[in-house]
Amino acid sequence: MKLETIIKEKQGTIVDVRSPEEFRGGHVAGSINIPLMEIPKRMDELKNMKSPLVLCCASGGRSGQAHGYLAQQGIECFNAGSWLDVNYYQS
Repeated sequence: MKLETIIKEKQGTIVDVRSPEEFRGGHVAGSINIPLMEIPKRMDELKNMKSPLVLCCASGGRSGQAHGYLAQQGIECFNAGSWLDVNYYQS
C-alpha cells in the first residue's frame, strides 16, 4: 500500500520523532511525539500502537534512523520524511 494512502485514510499511527520543543512549534494533527532518543525505552508503547507506524521529523533524517531501528525490531513502519509532507497528505 502507498504511504500517501495510509496517511489519507488514517490506517496507521503518525509518530513524530522530533524534540518536544520542535513538536510544540507545529505538528501533524493527531500525531504522537516520541523523540528519537526515547524510542528504545518506549518500545512497549510503540508495539501497541495501530500499525503501520508513519514516522516523521523535520527533514527525514531522524525518522530514517527510527525506521531502521524499528524495522530491525519487527515493527511495520514507514519513513515519511518531513512532518510538513505528512501534514499535506493528511489534509
